[in-house]
Amino acid sequence: MKQEDQGSPAGTWTRANQDMMSVPQKRAGLVAAAMLFIAGVVTLKDFLPALIWAVIFAIGLWPTFSKAARRWPRHRHELIPMLTIAIVLLVFIVPVVMIVVPLLSDAHAASLWVAQVHQTGIAPPAFLGELPYGAKLVPLWQQELGRPGGISALASHAMQGGLLATGRTVGAQAVHRLVLIGFMLLALFFLLRDADDVVEQLRVGSRRAFGAAGEDVGRQIINSVHGTVNGLVLVGLGEGVILGIAYAVAGVPHPTLFGLLTALLAMIPFGAAIAFCVAALVLLAGGSTVAAIVILVLGFAVTFIADHFVRPVLIGGATRLPFVWVLLGILGGVEAYGLVGLFMGPAIMAALILLWREWVGSQKGPINPLASEIAPAGPAEGGTEAEDVA
Repeated sequence: MKQEDQGSPAGTWTRANQDMMSVPQKRAGLVAAAMLFIAGVVTLKDFLPALIWAVIFAIGLWPTFSKAARRWPRHRHELIPMLTIAIVLLVFIVPVVMIVVPLLSDAHAASLWVAQVHQTGIAPPAFLGELPYGAKLVPLWQQELGRPGGISALASHAMQGGLLATGRTVGAQAVHRLVLIGFMLLALFFLLRDADDVVEQLRVGSRRAFGAAGEDVGRQIINSVHGTVNGLVLVGLGEGVILGIAYAVAGVPHPTLFGLLTALLAMIPFGAAIAFCVAALVLLAGGSTVAAIVILVLGFAVTFIADHFVRPVLIGGATRLPFVWVLLGILGGVEAYGLVGLFMGPAIMAALILLWREWVGSQKGPINPLASEIAPAGPAEGGTEAEDVA
């Protein structure tokens, strides 16, 4: 029995007869294909975010990956994809370690403080008596927290109020996210390993379904993701590094942690303001008023330059979109799709704007209007246009 070839490139097997299926068979086939597609989406619905993230990572890493593949072609399909996955995994692990280690240190200090106040109670702060109804608040504080063991009773009430249930939910969600990250890395490995075949299959499929316009839209989406990765991720990391150095100089506690949070929040336009405003409040609470003002001024200056000058060049230059549409795509994408919408939103807007520009003829493309459809109308009967206006 002859073994069938399972590794033929896309487009290898073509048909010469145009009438292999009758019209009713084609319609039934389309209905069956649509039902199978819906069934596939329902089956993979919980893993679709991981697959989308794998595609985004593959597009973002492709320039560097392709250079390495050209440099070491013998390792194109095995070693280089595995090293890429290892680097991505390292990028995940390092920030987690940087966040967890300070938190564990603070948690140890907090446990010692809780043990101390369990023995002695917590004295009411001096400003409490100066607040409205302070004469009633101070005795209430003394009754609930000022006596030894008061904080333990308060913690017991909190636990009865559902804190344990919330902790279990958070733990289950964390495990679920770890599973999705593992699946995303696995999908990313196979995408990078078989990228040439996947791209060729998508090209053939898009041309069969949509003609040349499908390939143009796909290319625009890829360019949009490239520009968004550069404009959001790289610029956000730059903001985190600059402000992280400023935090260290200004004396913010855990400047590395604050810098990392700033970099993560800076990937969303105007999101870095949350991080450096919190850092300024920490400095202000510690009595460093001048340092807090410096952090605020520097933070707003850095984010203003990044959001109004650097990002429009990186994202708008790659997608040929006005930055207002990029911004709407980012914010609307986050609202509609969550974190993955940071990249999906601009890609969708870029594809829509491309189709519109080709449709109205402001950009060359396969769906440009015919010249006869946009021929200027002649002057109205009975006189010239100027006479009609008069």
